[in-house]
Amino acid sequence: MTDSDIVNISVKWYSIMKSSHMDLFLIPTVLLTSVTLLVNPVLSLCILCFPSLRQETRYLLLANMLFADMLFLAINLAMVSCNSVGLYMPYWLCEFMMVSMVMTYSTSVFTVTLMVVDTYVAVRWPLRYKEILPPSRARKIIMGLWVMAAVCPISLLVMFQVVMGSDKKERPVCLMLIALYSLEQKMKVGVHLYFIIGISLCTILIVYCYIHLYIITKTSGIWRSRYSRARMTLLAHTLLLMMYFIPALVFAIELALLKDKTQIQDSNSDKVGVWINLVNMCVLMLLPRCCTPYLYILRYREIYKTVQQVLWKKRYQSQSVTY
Repeated sequence: MTDSDIVNISVKWYSIMKSSHMDLFLIPTVLLTSVTLLVNPVLSLCILCFPSLRQETRYLLLANMLFADMLFLAINLAMVSCNSVGLYMPYWLCEFMMVSMVMTYSTSVFTVTLMVVDTYVAVRWPLRYKEILPPSRARKIIMGLWVMAAVCPISLLVMFQVVMGSDKKERPVCLMLIALYSLEQKMKVGVHLYFIIGISLCTILIVYCYIHLYIITKTSGIWRSRYSRARMTLLAHTLLLMMYFIPALVFAIELALLKDKTQIQDSNSDKVGVWINLVNMCVLMLLPRCCTPYLYILRYREIYKTVQQVLWKKRYQSQSVTY
């Protein structure tokens, strides 16, 4: 597959979007992104500016996830906006946005997984927890997460440059799905397997930690009540983890289903494929990032009190200036 074929696929994809008025998906994207970006910066600053929170490993991981989510939301909003209007962006800008999206999404998934591991370590070895995962070590682990998350998209970008050549053309739609599909057609390898294997490994690790957490704590009595705090917290975190992981699986399935370049045509089956991709990009990928800050504000007393203190202080100062 040549770069001209990729441009043709992008043009057909954009024509399907316009003919079915799918550019309206920009509305939920803007709404969900705005609701999230109203809270994420405040919550991140509260964690990083207050020593009582900054010295906790779990809150450092939360701040890292919020930061990765903010970057992902900004890049995703820019990409969806450009695709909605059919903007022919330079190929280097498209590639930069695709690499950044995969890196920030992977960082969020890795951080969520590590947060479960952090909880397991805290319950399994409570007396040695500070020694095993001190804040200094947590910062190094976070840096390692970013490096690990950058390896896949950068390696895919290098393969794309080598396989597809240097003759790049502008295209009306910038999508990681189309780029990876063209790479699979050229190399005859299942790039989608990387995403499936990565999500599967993270899921296995999370299930292992949760099963052992239940075994360790089942004699303590925290699971006896149907509406206990531990049970509700586990349910909320499980739903959040599912919302983070499902979009990646949907993306991998989309990529696996695109087996030949004739599949993207202006027909009902093609419209369904475009619909699935837009729902995934504009809704499914944004929902967990929209729920995360509000969930942690409500479930963690320390965060709630800190945010309340910051907001009350700002309100008090504004009233003092007014009077």
